[in-house]
Amino acid sequence: MAAANAPIAMKEVLTLPSVGINPQFITFTNVTMESDKYICVRETAPQNSVVIIDMSMPMQPLRRPITADSALMNPNSRILALKAQLPGTTQDHLQIFNIEMKAKIKSHQMPEPVKFIYSKCPWFIYRLYSGNGLPQKRLVWSHKPPCIIGQLKVRSYSVNFSSIPGDSEPVKMFERTANLVNNQIINYKCDPSEKWLVLIGIAPGAPERPQLVKGNMQLFSVDQQRSQALESHAASFAQFKVPGNENPSILISFATKSFNAGQIVSKLHVIELGAQPGKPSFSKKQADLFFPPDFQDDFPVAMQISHKYSLIYVITKLGLLFVYDLETATAVYRNRISPDPIFLTSEASSAGGFYAINRRGQVLLATVNEATIVPFVSGQVCFCAFHVFSGINKVQRTWFLILWFLISQVVQRFQELFAQTKYKEAAELAAESPQGILRTPDTVAKFQSVPVQAGQTPPLLQYFGTLLTKGKLNAFESLELSRLVVNQNKKNLLENWLAEDKLECSEELGDLVKVGYSPDYLFLLQTILRTDPQGAVNFALMMSQMEGGCPVDYNTITDLFLQRNLIREATAFLLDVLKPNLPEHAFLQTKVLEINLVTFPNVADAILANGMFSHYDRPRIAQLCEKSGLYVRALQHYSELPDIKRVIVNTHAIEPQVAKEYCEQLGVEACIKLFEQFKSYEGLYFFLGSYLSSSEDPDIHFKYIEAAAKTGQIKEVERVTRESNFYDAEKTKNFLMEAKLPDARPLINVCDRFGFVPDLTHYLYTNNMLRYIEGYVQKVNPGNAPLVVGQLLDDECPEDFIKGLILSVRSLLPVEPLVDECEKRNRLRLLTQFLEHLVSEGSQDVHVHNALGKIIIESNNNPEHFLTTNPYYDSRVVGKYCEKRDPTLAVVAYRRGQCDDELINVTNKNSLFKLQARYVVERMDGDLWEKVLNPENEYRRHLIDQVVSTALPESKSPEQVSAAVKAFMTADLPHELIELLEKIVLQNSAFSGNFNLQNLLILTAIKADPSRVMDYINRLDNFDGPAVGEVAVEAQLYEEAFSIFKKFNLNVQAVNVLLDNIRSIDRAVEFAFRVEEDAVWSQVAKAQLREGLVSDAIESFIRADDATHFLDVIRASEDANVYTDLVRYLLMVRQKVKEPKVDSELIYAYAKIDRLGEIEEFILMPNVANLQNVGDRLFDEELYEAAKIIFAFISNWAKLAVTLVRLKQFQGAVDAARKANSAKTWKEVCFACVDAEEFRLAQICGLNVIVQVDDLEEVSEYYQNRGCFNELISLMESGLGLERAHMGIFTELGVLYARYRPEKLMEHIKLFSTRLNIPKLIRACDEQQHWKELTYLYIQYDEFDNAATTVMNHSPEAWDHMQFKDIIVKVASVELYYKAVHFYLQEHPDLINDMLNVLALRVDHTRVVDIMRKAGHLRLVKPYMVAVQSNNVSAVNEALNEIYVEEEDYDRLRESIDLHDNFDQIGLAQKIEKHELLEMRRVAAYIYKKAGRWKQSIALSKKDNHYRDAMETASQSGERELAEELLVYFIEQGKKECFASCLFVCYDLIRADVALELAWINNMIDFAFPYLLQFIREYTGKVDELIKDKIEAQKEVKAKEQEEKEVIAQQNMYAQLLPLALPAPPMPGMGGPTMGGGFAPPPPPMGGMGMPPMPPYGMPPMGSSY
Repeated sequence: MAAANAPIAMKEVLTLPSVGINPQFITFTNVTMESDKYICVRETAPQNSVVIIDMSMPMQPLRRPITADSALMNPNSRILALKAQLPGTTQDHLQIFNIEMKAKIKSHQMPEPVKFIYSKCPWFIYRLYSGNGLPQKRLVWSHKPPCIIGQLKVRSYSVNFSSIPGDSEPVKMFERTANLVNNQIINYKCDPSEKWLVLIGIAPGAPERPQLVKGNMQLFSVDQQRSQALESHAASFAQFKVPGNENPSILISFATKSFNAGQIVSKLHVIELGAQPGKPSFSKKQADLFFPPDFQDDFPVAMQISHKYSLIYVITKLGLLFVYDLETATAVYRNRISPDPIFLTSEASSAGGFYAINRRGQVLLATVNEATIVPFVSGQVCFCAFHVFSGINKVQRTWFLILWFLISQVVQRFQELFAQTKYKEAAELAAESPQGILRTPDTVAKFQSVPVQAGQTPPLLQYFGTLLTKGKLNAFESLELSRLVVNQNKKNLLENWLAEDKLECSEELGDLVKVGYSPDYLFLLQTILRTDPQGAVNFALMMSQMEGGCPVDYNTITDLFLQRNLIREATAFLLDVLKPNLPEHAFLQTKVLEINLVTFPNVADAILANGMFSHYDRPRIAQLCEKSGLYVRALQHYSELPDIKRVIVNTHAIEPQVAKEYCEQLGVEACIKLFEQFKSYEGLYFFLGSYLSSSEDPDIHFKYIEAAAKTGQIKEVERVTRESNFYDAEKTKNFLMEAKLPDARPLINVCDRFGFVPDLTHYLYTNNMLRYIEGYVQKVNPGNAPLVVGQLLDDECPEDFIKGLILSVRSLLPVEPLVDECEKRNRLRLLTQFLEHLVSEGSQDVHVHNALGKIIIESNNNPEHFLTTNPYYDSRVVGKYCEKRDPTLAVVAYRRGQCDDELINVTNKNSLFKLQARYVVERMDGDLWEKVLNPENEYRRHLIDQVVSTALPESKSPEQVSAAVKAFMTADLPHELIELLEKIVLQNSAFSGNFNLQNLLILTAIKADPSRVMDYINRLDNFDGPAVGEVAVEAQLYEEAFSIFKKFNLNVQAVNVLLDNIRSIDRAVEFAFRVEEDAVWSQVAKAQLREGLVSDAIESFIRADDATHFLDVIRASEDANVYTDLVRYLLMVRQKVKEPKVDSELIYAYAKIDRLGEIEEFILMPNVANLQNVGDRLFDEELYEAAKIIFAFISNWAKLAVTLVRLKQFQGAVDAARKANSAKTWKEVCFACVDAEEFRLAQICGLNVIVQVDDLEEVSEYYQNRGCFNELISLMESGLGLERAHMGIFTELGVLYARYRPEKLMEHIKLFSTRLNIPKLIRACDEQQHWKELTYLYIQYDEFDNAATTVMNHSPEAWDHMQFKDIIVKVASVELYYKAVHFYLQEHPDLINDMLNVLALRVDHTRVVDIMRKAGHLRLVKPYMVAVQSNNVSAVNEALNEIYVEEEDYDRLRESIDLHDNFDQIGLAQKIEKHELLEMRRVAAYIYKKAGRWKQSIALSKKDNHYRDAMETASQSGERELAEELLVYFIEQGKKECFASCLFVCYDLIRADVALELAWINNMIDFAFPYLLQFIREYTGKVDELIKDKIEAQKEVKAKEQEEKEVIAQQNMYAQLLPLALPAPPMPGMGGPTMGGGFAPPPPPMGGMGMPPMPPYGMPPMGSSY
């Protein structure tokens, strides 16, 4: 749909990159838009900043250097909310600022991390992310009084609110439901009454479709304090007034898209919340959201509701827009509004639409197009427009209904007028259509499509002309009309229309008319000035930037602004164009300053302050500055001393800043020295005060502090020392200490900020300012209390004061630095009371317990107890403290804290290897073992000795031993491990019989010292024999492995070692005889089988009684051809298993050794052999005798028959085939008999084969390939009598006759034509050139075209006249008709007319005549042409006429001419008009007469003296001249009788006066008198008829008059009956009020036929004269 006709108009309001926003920050986390007023963007590069875009002036963004993690604008006012993380903590600090007032409204420190996420007017919402990126916390803010902040706690998942004014704590609002856990929160809204809240999140989709994001929603009722969990991606609230309910209902609309049971379901729901009891409620609505196939994984991300139009907007991530009616949930519109993903939307309340921001940075505005939505809804959507707008107020609804009705009527009327070609009326209707509904490009296109009639105004120009008379054209109409005008080179019309404001200007229109156009810029500027001053400024600036310079002088432009008192606009223009500060602009610089000094002095002051001009008239400006009260500026511009003296006395108006400016001429340092020289500290104080805010010079800041201190400005000293960052801290500290101010706060500020706390403490203590020490520690910075305590200890302050100071701030005092300070001074015991007090309060601070432990260790007060029982101290710190005092205590501390590195170091350093060994063994830590057993450890040997000798023997824990052994193995110390294990296992320890250790000892020996393995095998009994044996095998210790398996009676494994590793089958056989185990024999047998010793293997399998490997044995036996041994083995196997394979192979083995008797006995016994497969196998291997036994036993007659064929037993094979009754079998036996020339048996089999259609052709080919033609024909002839004989047999026999016995072919065809496959037989006859039979077959198959072609091509054999006539009339190809004509003309000309008569209705007679004419035998087909002449064909007529002329048969020629006129008449007439025969010339005259060539006909008749023919021709011509000329001719020839005859023949043509005149002149009155009598009689009759008509007309007039008289009489009677007050109404035919009531006079008499009146009977009275 065209964008102009769409019901929703999309407009790009702004692109964020165009206002300087980096595309990388156009994301959901960086951009917020809470309403249609502001957009807030948070940038982090190149520097941290926040950009605020006011939508009323989007091209002037406000950018502030602000560092924040989140930023959010209030929906209604310029209030900004910020969040930033406090340095060094995980806490977030929230702040709210008023941008206009530049004031902080409130700040709040959150105990947990918070992040802003999203907001929706009137709520501001924030989100917390945990470490895994999942949202955990939310903060909500509204600027509606009272302002509200909310937080979603990490643990409770609740939303809290608190009022912004004041310091109240957050209050829990609701807890998040389980469906929102691990969801990304994307939206939060509340209804206008703030009683319903909704929270929306998204999560990954279902496992079967993870790309479809799942949406979840939590709906919370504030009144009921209840939540409901729903599936939803987007939701919004609305108010709707239900008829009959005075209170509006609260509605919630939400959209969801889910994946259930393999189907994607997309729905929109509209439901009422909190229905009012007893009141009409809103019924629930739902509708489908239709997503196109390319958007199956798209989902809704936002929903906005237009309260103005009651429309629901659903926006999806991929840019789809769905529009629904709020009341009915009916779909109104759907379209894609953005090709880029949309991540943010906001309601545009005033426009009834919404804003959307996509990833490209486009800010799109969607609004309702009021001009098109009603036609769209009425034309596209199948429901009443009333339902669409039922949610709006009654006035708007009525307006929409009226508009819809008017539009429908107007459109219908326009279409009717256009269809009736009433273009002018249609143009007027379109021009006056409501809201210009018809003034669209479609209407213009309609008028353009109408073809222009010659001499008429084009409909398009009529349309534009009508529009111009009615008003102004829109942009599109202006462009189209301008194209027409420009093409006709009538630009003056455009100028007139533009001057009359008839056209709407546009960029396209400008491009169209700009060629060759030279605008009057001065006139344009004046025109714009009248209506848009600011636009005039922009236009003037545009002119100033044009190439080639400004077309209008700057001074002239300025005067135009000043003439209209537009001072500000003139100033703006001049400030912009004078930026280059050029000397030639001196006059304009002076002028802009003059006009502002006179009107707006403050503006002039600002201009002078900027210093942008330097070429103006300074004396003139100085005078104006003095007059306007800008004395400072005047002083700056005056150079003469009298002027300066006159101005400088106005001290009341000169700020102190002036002194600063003049002193700058001398220099700041010189001024300072001057003040100090005269000890004017107050002056210095005020002088430096003006510099302080803008200076970063440390000396100035220090001098200012010094001057303030010396002048008693203590508060200012305190402020500057607290806020300034530029003074020299060391110098300032020393000055303040020397100054000894009564208030120590300035010194405290300096020392606290710059780390001079010890100096501060010393100063305060020595000056007995203990109160400030306490205040500093307690209120200013408790964190620096340790430094204070340390300095007090250095100053030998009494312990009581120090202890009291410590106890006064104990909850805020950092313990660790305090302990460090006391420990450095060896005064830890000073903290004993403080530490014990903290412990008694339940403190678990590690630093407290560390300090307390150090005190106990130092005092030797049972330190072991403390070190082993206290759970809170830091083992590393306390152990370090003990190392030099008592290393064993350090080991205890390190052991308790598992401080591995420290314990190893202290034990190594103090040679405490036994303790180290015990710790390492007890620790059971692999990393620790790796460290101590590292080859680079110089103490490793000492540790190993202690582990082996002490630690492990003492240990009773298998886990410790296991860990130690594992560590030795990991460290690759096999010899040490063996030493260790021998100590444990072989020397009667607690682990001597340990299963694992024995295994480990042997395995280690296998790896490190194989020579010991056999000894360990013999000495140890409790180890894992199978596993160790396998390891020995892998280590290639095969004899040791054999010994292990043999020791544990693992005979199978033992024999496998002999077979697989040692590879000695003889030893294996010997071992098998020794143990006599079936499993061992089985292994030996398999090995023998692998080595190809099949017979030995079979013997071993029989000894093992093992039937499991019979498949391998069978395969090997077949390969080795040892079927005799195989029979023994299979007989053993049959006793154990019942396998078809076994029995089948046994039969096969019998057959291979030719023991057929055993086969017959075996198959008679019960067996499970697959006899069919065995028989097939025997047959394939040509063991036919054995196969015959099998097939006969299983009654497989088909295979038996084939087998007997192989044995040349044909009669038996036929008998078996008869029993099998299979076509395949019959065929095989038949072919075998043919090959053996057993034709009798072959025919028996063949008769059973040929009845099968599919096999017939194969049998035929088989016989023919072997030359058995007669036998095959005999077989087929025999098959004709079969009950199952089919078409194939008859056809094949016909083909055989055609090939081998053609004399029988025709008889066969005629007898069995209905049972033949004619196409096949046709091919055979064609191949064998049997044309007569082929023609007959074509006729039978209705292939008459081919039949005719065959007859003509092979006529000697195939032609028969009667048959050909029957064929030719049935052919489909027309060309065959003419081919037949040629054929008969060449071969049978005597019969051609007979053939043509048959084809008379089918051939083109013209073409036939042409053929015969070219052949020169036209007369040959005269009978045919006579027969078809009734068709009146030109060629036939001309051919016959030509023959008749040649034959001089004028009667036939005249008959032909009369009956058939389709020929060249003139040509024929010209041909025979000079013929020697008179009748032929008469025919020529006759032809001329028929052709209308009267003169030629008459002339020819007169030439031959055929006067009758001439008179008849003249009469028939209807031409008076010809008739009268003929009369003259007869007179000239003296033919009086002909003259008289001609008068009667041409009676209607000859004028009476001419006839009488000719007769009178030539003395032929007697011959003309009959004509005269006839003429008089005729005209007398005509007069009588006229008189009769006249009399009848007069009678009718009289009758009508009489009837009128009767009517009037009746009316008069009616008038007499009426009251006298009521006059009778006048009647038709009566006079008006002034006339009497009588009749009107009769009309005057009228003559008839324009002649004077005639007396009755139409004759003049007697005696009257002519």
